[in-house]
Amino acid sequence: MTIPLARPLAMRRDSETGADADEPATDPATEERCLYADLRAGRPQAAERLAEATYARLYAACHRLTGRADDAADLVQETYRKAWQALPEFRGDARFSTWLFRIAWTTHAKQLRRPRLVVPLEPEREAVEPAREPSPEAAASANERADRLRAALATLPEPLRFAVVARYWAELPVREIAAADGVTPMAVRKRLAKAFRLLAASIDAAREERTR
Repeated sequence: MTIPLARPLAMRRDSETGADADEPATDPATEERCLYADLRAGRPQAAERLAEATYARLYAACHRLTGRADDAADLVQETYRKAWQALPEFRGDARFSTWLFRIAWTTHAKQLRRPRLVVPLEPEREAVEPAREPSPEAAASANERADRLRAALATLPEPLRFAVVARYWAELPVREIAAADGVTPMAVRKRLAKAFRLLAASIDAAREERTR
C-alpha cells in the first residue's frame, strides 16, 4: 500500500468523529491503541489513519538511520509493508510505533553491517536561516570526529547498538525499548551504560593509536 505523508490527526477535521482543529489532541499512545483496534476490527481506512498517526515519528527515525531522505522513505514503505503482513504477531506489549521502529531497525540492520553505513548519533538538522560556512579546518575536524564515532558505533554488539539507536535516534523511552526487546527497563539502562563505556574505550584506543 502507499503510505501517505502524515499530518497530526488533531489538525484535520475527522470525517467520523467531527473533531475540530482547535480541540485538544488525543494522547498519541491512546490514539495508536484505538486505531490499531479499529484496524483489527476491519474498519475502513483504519490502516491509512494508523499510518498517518505514526508516519512522522517513523520517518524521522528512519532518516537518522539511513542519513538520506530517499533511503528513509524506502525504509518506511518497507516497514509498513512488513508490519501489515505481520500484524497478527503484534502483541501490544509496546506501542505500535515502537513495534514499527523495531521492524525498521531489523530491516535496516541487515544492510548495516559495515561501518560506512552507520550515521552519526546527532540527527541532521535543516537550518532555518542560511548557515555560516565552516572553515576548511573546522569542517575537516568535524568529519574526522564523525568518522571516529561511526567506527566506534559499528563495533558494538547489535543489542547494545539497538539500545543506543532506539534511545537517541528514535527517541524512545527506556520502557518502550524494554518492551520491544522483551527485557526489563533496568536491562536497557545497563545496555546503554555498557554501550557508552565501550564507545569511550574504542574512541580512546583509536586516539592513542593515532598519537603513536
